[in-house]
Amino acid sequence: MDYQQKLAEKLTILIERGNGVLLRMNYIKKTCTDSKQRPSILADKAMEPAVKYINKKFPNIDFRGNIQNLTAIQRQKSQVLSATSSYYDSFLDVIEFRDHVYELLNTIDACQCFFDIAINFDFTKSYLDLIIIYISVIITLSRIDDKKALMGMFNCAHEMTNGASDPSYPRLGQMVLEYEHPWKKLTEEFGPHTRTVTSALLSLKMVYPRRNLPAEQWRSAQLLSLLSTPGAMLEPTACDTMACEYLPMEVMERWIIIGFLLCHSSLNNNQASQELWKMALRSGLYVTLARDEVLNIHKVSEDLFDGIKGYGKRVADIKECREYVIANCGALHRERRHFLRGALKELFNVLEDEPGLLGPKALFVFMALSFSRDEVLWLVRHSENMPKIKTPEDYVDNQMAELLFYMEKLKALMKKHNKVIQRYHLQYLSQFDALVLNDTIQNMHVCPEEESVLMSSFVSTLSALSVKQEEFDFRPVRLDWLRLQAYTSVNKAPLPIKDYPDLAKVMNLIQFHTRMVDSVEELVQETSDVSILGFYPRVFEKMFNQSSEEMTMKRYLMSFPAACAHFKHCGHPLCPEEIEAMEKRTLRLCVSFLEQIAKQTSNVVLEICAEQCNLNDQLLPKHCAETISAARHRKQKKPVPKKGEVQKEKPGAESLRKDRSVVTNVDKMHLMLTELCSTYSLCTDFTVFDHIVVPAEFLLSHLETRLTEIIVRMANYNQTTQEIARPSDLLAGIRVYTATLHSLSSYISVDVTRLVRSVLLQQTQPVDSQGGQTITTLYTNWFVSVDPSLSFKHDFFFIIHFLSENLMWHITSQVTELKKLVIENMDILVQMRNNFDKAEEMTLLKKRLTGAENVLKRMTIIGVILSFKSMAEDCLQDHCPYLMGPIKCLNNIISPETDIKVTLRAFELMSAAGLPCDINPALVAAISSMHTDNTSIEEEYKLSCLLLVYIAVSLPTLALDSNSCYNREHGGHNNNTHCLATAINQLAAAMFTVQKKNIEQHLKEFLLMASSTLLQLGQNVERVEVKNRESIYLLLHMIVEKSPFLSQDMLESCFPYVLPRNAYREVYRSFIVTLG
Repeated sequence: MDYQQKLAEKLTILIERGNGVLLRMNYIKKTCTDSKQRPSILADKAMEPAVKYINKKFPNIDFRGNIQNLTAIQRQKSQVLSATSSYYDSFLDVIEFRDHVYELLNTIDACQCFFDIAINFDFTKSYLDLIIIYISVIITLSRIDDKKALMGMFNCAHEMTNGASDPSYPRLGQMVLEYEHPWKKLTEEFGPHTRTVTSALLSLKMVYPRRNLPAEQWRSAQLLSLLSTPGAMLEPTACDTMACEYLPMEVMERWIIIGFLLCHSSLNNNQASQELWKMALRSGLYVTLARDEVLNIHKVSEDLFDGIKGYGKRVADIKECREYVIANCGALHRERRHFLRGALKELFNVLEDEPGLLGPKALFVFMALSFSRDEVLWLVRHSENMPKIKTPEDYVDNQMAELLFYMEKLKALMKKHNKVIQRYHLQYLSQFDALVLNDTIQNMHVCPEEESVLMSSFVSTLSALSVKQEEFDFRPVRLDWLRLQAYTSVNKAPLPIKDYPDLAKVMNLIQFHTRMVDSVEELVQETSDVSILGFYPRVFEKMFNQSSEEMTMKRYLMSFPAACAHFKHCGHPLCPEEIEAMEKRTLRLCVSFLEQIAKQTSNVVLEICAEQCNLNDQLLPKHCAETISAARHRKQKKPVPKKGEVQKEKPGAESLRKDRSVVTNVDKMHLMLTELCSTYSLCTDFTVFDHIVVPAEFLLSHLETRLTEIIVRMANYNQTTQEIARPSDLLAGIRVYTATLHSLSSYISVDVTRLVRSVLLQQTQPVDSQGGQTITTLYTNWFVSVDPSLSFKHDFFFIIHFLSENLMWHITSQVTELKKLVIENMDILVQMRNNFDKAEEMTLLKKRLTGAENVLKRMTIIGVILSFKSMAEDCLQDHCPYLMGPIKCLNNIISPETDIKVTLRAFELMSAAGLPCDINPALVAAISSMHTDNTSIEEEYKLSCLLLVYIAVSLPTLALDSNSCYNREHGGHNNNTHCLATAINQLAAAMFTVQKKNIEQHLKEFLLMASSTLLQLGQNVERVEVKNRESIYLLLHMIVEKSPFLSQDMLESCFPYVLPRNAYREVYRSFIVTLG
C-alpha cells in the first residue's frame, strides 16, 4: 500500500510546480505595483468606478442591479476578458496547487512518516521545502493588492459574454477572503501537522547550530583549510551528512522560523524546539519569500503571537532576539566575510597548483561556495532593508568584489578540471561504494522484495561503471533512492530506515559521488547561486561602486559582471515574462559594470600616455634654444644667474630619486593600471543570456573613443584665429601615445595594433565613428581657408582623399565663374578666335575685352590648388613601395587608343598612389558633375574652347604686374603665375575628356594663339609693359614642358626658341648670388 502512495514522485512534481506558481505570483505582484508595467486595464481611467465597486463588493458582485458601475466592462468585455485571463488562470493554479499540497500533507500524516535530515535527507528536505513553498505562495498572493479587481473583472466579463460566472470563481473568491489575514488561517491549517513538522525541524538541531558558528570558531577550527592537516590532504573528505554541509543557511532558517510559526504549540511544550527557534531568530531580520520579496521575521512572529493567549514569554523572546540581531548580527557576518575571503583565496591557490586534489577534496569547494553564497545573500537582503542602527558600516562591504572574485575562480576551476573530478569519483563508486553498499545490504536482517530490487539495482549499476564510458546519467539512481527513503520512512515499514542508519549514510555518500560524475556544474551553480543580486540592482551597483573606490579591490571588479552570467539559471518556464525582464536588467547591469571598469582603465592608460607625451615634448628641438643659449653663456664666461633665479630642470630629472619610497604620480598610475588590468584575467569572455560578452572589447572601445578625442584635441585648431598645431608636433604626440599604448599588451591581452589602426584610419575620414571632426577635417579646413596666393614654403600634411574632394569643390566654383566671364565676352572671343593672326584687329578686339585680369586670377587660384594637391600626393609614394612597381606599369599600357573609362580607372589608381597622371581623374569627376540639363554638350564644348582663347589673349596682361617677375630662389613667379601652366594643362584635359574631344588638338590651338599674342608683346616698346616680358615668355615654356600633349617641336613651330632661352638668361642675370 505504501508503494502506491508515490510520495517521492508527488513531492518532486509539486515542488517544481510550486516554484513556478510562486514566481508567477511574485511577478504579478511586481507588475501590478509598477506604474510602467501595470496592466492597462487597471490603469484605464474609465475603469476606475468598476474597479472600486468590485473591490468593495468582492466576491459577491451584483452584475445586474449595479450595471451602471460596470458599464465600462460591458463596453470592453472582450478586451477585459483577454487582458485578465492570464492572471485569472494563475490564481486558479494557486487553488490547484493548494489542493494537491493539502492532499499530500494529509497522506504523509496518515502514514506517520519519519523525518530526519541526517538520515533520509532528500525526503525530509523535500517535505520541508514543499511546506515553505506553499506558505510563500499564499503570503505572496495576499500581498497582491489588485487580485480582487483582476478576478472580479474577469468574472464580470465572463458572465457578460457567456451568461454565467466561471465555475471556479466561488472557490477562488472564498480562498481570497480566507487569506486576507494569511498567518491566522495557515496556523489553523497546520495544526494537525504539528507533530510531523516538529519532528522534521528538530532533526536540524545537530546540523543548524554547527553551521551557524561565528568566524572565531571557524578560524580556530581552520575551516576550509587543506594545509591545516597536510598528512590527510589526499584522504577523501566524507561525513555522515554530506548534503547538509552545503545546505543553504537561509533555507534552514526559513524552515525553522516559518515551520514553528505554523506549529507554534511546540514552542511552549518542547525546550529543544524553543532553542532552535530562538537561534534562528538571532540569525537576522529577514528571510526571503521569493526574489526580493522578504519576510520581517520578528514583526510577523510578534504580530501573530500577540493575538494568542499564553504567548507573552514568546513575544518577549522575539523582542530580545531582535535586539540581539541589531546589536551583534552585522559585525558577526562582517567577520565571517572577512574570514571567507582569506579561506577562499588559500583554497583556490592550493587547488590551482594541485588540481588533482579536487577529487578527494571536492566537498571543500562546495562548502566554501555555499558559505560565501550565504553571506552574500544575507548582506544583500539586509542592506536593502537596513534597520536604524548605530553601526551602519556593518551592513556595508567595500571588499565584496574579492569574495565574488574567488567564488568565480573556484567555479571556473571546477569547470576546467571536471574530468579529474569525474574520473576520481567513478573509480570511487565502482571500487569502494559498490562494495560497501553490498556489504551493508548483506548484513541487513530483513529486506522486502521492493526494497531489495532497488538496492540490488544500486549495486549492479555502480559495479558496472567504467572510466571508459563517456556519458553518465545517475538521475534514475537518485530518484530511486528518494523512493526508497519514502518507502522506508512510513510507519510500520517492513524495512524502517531509522533502524538502518548505516544504509542511509552509505546511500547519502553515494548520492554525492554520483553528482560528482554527472552534475558537477549543476551542484556548483546550486551552491554558488547569487542570482538574487539581479533582483536588487541598487544594492548590486552600490557594492560595485564601493569596491571600485578601494585600490586593493580594483583587481577583483570583473567579478561583478561575471556574476551576471549565472542569473539565467534562476528563471522558470511558468513565468517566461520574468525571464525576459530579467535578461534586460541583467544585460544593463553587466554592460554598466564593464563600461565603468573600462572607463577607469582607459583613464589611467591615457593619463600615463599624456605624462609620457609631456616628457617627450621636453625633448623636441623647439625647446633646445635655452640650453644652447646657456652653453654659449658659459663659453663666453658671461656672469652666472642671480641666486633668486630658478634653474630650469633638464629633461630626465624626474627619474633621479634619492629615496625609492618617494612615490611619484606616474608610480601611482602604473600601480592602478596593474590592479585594473589584473581584473581582466578572470575570464576572456562569458555568456549572459545567450549574449557573448568580451570585457577587453569594452576597454578597446573606450580607448578608441578617448584616443580619437585626444588626437583631435592635440591639433589645437582655433577656427577664430585660424591657428593649428604643426603637423610634425602632432605626429610626435601620436607616436608617443602609440608607443605607450603598446605597453598595455604587457598587462593584458589586447590587440593594441588593431586599436591604433582603427583610430588612425578614422582620422583619414571627414568624420569619425561617433560623427565627430577628425584631423583630416581640421587640417583641410585650415588649408582651404588660407589665401590661395600663398607661396610654396609652408609645410603640408593632411589626408589626401578628403582634401582632394574639398579642393575640387573650390575648383568647380572657380570654373563656374570663368564660364560666366566667357559668356559675357562670347562675341568678342569668337571674333578673336577667328582673327588671332591679324594683329590690328586683335588689338582693337582686345580693347573691347573685359575681365582679363579676373580670368587670370581665377586660373591662378585653380593652378595653386592643383599644384598644392600634387605636392601633397607626392608623400603617398613612400607608404606602399612594394605596390608602386605594378601601379607604375599601368602607365605603360595606357595609350590614346585605350577606352577612356579604362584610362580613367587606371589614372584613379595611380593618383591614389601619388603618381602623376596625364588626366586628373578627380578633376574630370568634378567637371562632369557640373553638367546640368540646362546646357547641352555642344554649348559646354564651345565655352571650353572660348575659355582657352580668353586665357591665351589675356597672358600679356601679366607683364603689367610687378609681382610677375620669375624668382630663381623659389623656382617660380612671385605671384604664383607659374601655376597657370598646371591649371591650363589639367583643366583643358579634364574638360575635353568629359566632352569626348581631342585634347592635343585644342591645346595646339591654344599654343598657337598664346604664341601670337606674346609675340605681339615683344613688338611693344613701352617700358612699363615689357618690364616682365621675359618672365611671361618662361610661362609659355612651362606650359609646354608640363603638358603630356604638347612638345618643344610644337612650341618652336610657332614661337622662336631663342626667346625663352634669352628669357632664362635675363632672369638669372638679375639674381644676385652671395658667397660666404
